[in-house]
Amino acid sequence: MNPQELLRIADSLHREKNIDRELVLLAIESALVTAFKRHYGEESDVQVKIARDGGSIIATCDGRTLDQEEIGRIGAQTAKQVIIQKIREAERDARMDEFEDQVGQLVTGIVQRTERGVTVVQLGQVEAILPRSEQISGESYHNGERVRAVIYEVKAAGNRVKVILSRTKTSLIQRLFEQEIPEIAEDVIEIKAISREPGYRSKVAVTSSDQRVDCVGACVGMRGNRIKNVTSELAGERIDIVRWSEDPIVLITNALQPAEVQQVLLCDMIGRAIALVADDQLSQAIGRYGQNVRLASKLCGWDIEIMTADELERQIDRAIKAFMEIEGMTEELAQRLVEQGYLSYDDLSVIEPDSLMELGGLTEEQVEAIVDQADIKAAENEEIENERKRVERAEKERLATEAIIAAEEAAKQKKRADVKPASEASADEASDPSQSAVGDSSGA
Repeated sequence: MNPQELLRIADSLHREKNIDRELVLLAIESALVTAFKRHYGEESDVQVKIARDGGSIIATCDGRTLDQEEIGRIGAQTAKQVIIQKIREAERDARMDEFEDQVGQLVTGIVQRTERGVTVVQLGQVEAILPRSEQISGESYHNGERVRAVIYEVKAAGNRVKVILSRTKTSLIQRLFEQEIPEIAEDVIEIKAISREPGYRSKVAVTSSDQRVDCVGACVGMRGNRIKNVTSELAGERIDIVRWSEDPIVLITNALQPAEVQQVLLCDMIGRAIALVADDQLSQAIGRYGQNVRLASKLCGWDIEIMTADELERQIDRAIKAFMEIEGMTEELAQRLVEQGYLSYDDLSVIEPDSLMELGGLTEEQVEAIVDQADIKAAENEEIENERKRVERAEKERLATEAIIAAEEAAKQKKRADVKPASEASADEASDPSQSAVGDSSGA
């Protein structure tokens, strides 16, 4: 093996494949050790060292220095195969490092083909995949077109690198906002939270470090141009910009917009928030198929329930009545539990014993007895209660959806009535010569 040839190969791979020169030489040393052990026996003590300056190879086997003829005769062919394998592995690792640094970043690729719902996208020298589960519902991708996505996962697959893309993750919205809104890239505006149902609707909570910059207005842009650019990239997905607040009451109120919230009651002990709205705001607060309240809950990190004042009053009465059936429960304690958001046996069965002891001034034995009874009653009523809640929630969502659809249809009809067709207007003018004469004379 020509020493200069070894160094030339190492330098060439470093330039062309972006593989570290030292890594190549170490791979060759390892390959030669493997080759000599196959010849002299696996138990042999083989040492191989390549001089980094001149490329000469020094090899010993069980303390005996091998001459260059032995090295060349034994190592050439076997070493070549192992070197190729090592180089492929090194190339894979280099690409792994390259793409792992880009996880969560926005990339643009060219669609190559779609096979069984999986779209293959060319990213430089690597073919990435966009699985069906990471595609926006209803989107289709055509060969040769550009597609933007975030790198979701990178993993090794033999000697190849498998790069998985996503268009459904919240990080895609984050990156698109950073590109479209300079104030975010400059850290003047910060995105605090994002909740998303891909292809349908998202909520983005933002705040500004500069009081002179309106964070919501800056994200929307002049005549909505900035947010339109983002929604067009997301197949028309609706995006609500929410003003962030450290006060959960204010944040929940903002997150439920465009519905007007009368009051927010926080139940800190169980992470529940009850948002009270007027009857005519119920459908907007819940949203079509419960979408608005679901996204608001994810955005704020609270389990939000939408109720009217009358509905809350009924739930409170029902909860107090149910709690009073538990032995050892007092009306005062039942009232306090309800005030903390415990509205069912199921809620009560998971209460922290210390919290219940503090609320009611009870002993550990009394608390244990109350929780055990609540647990039994929760199990007895679970099926009935779950069905009641399911039916109630489904009915709410149905009514909210019907109200929203009706309002949208009414708006469309009004728009059609307000806009008179041009052909009809032209026909009216043609049938009334006097109008044309008046118009001509005024123009003169």
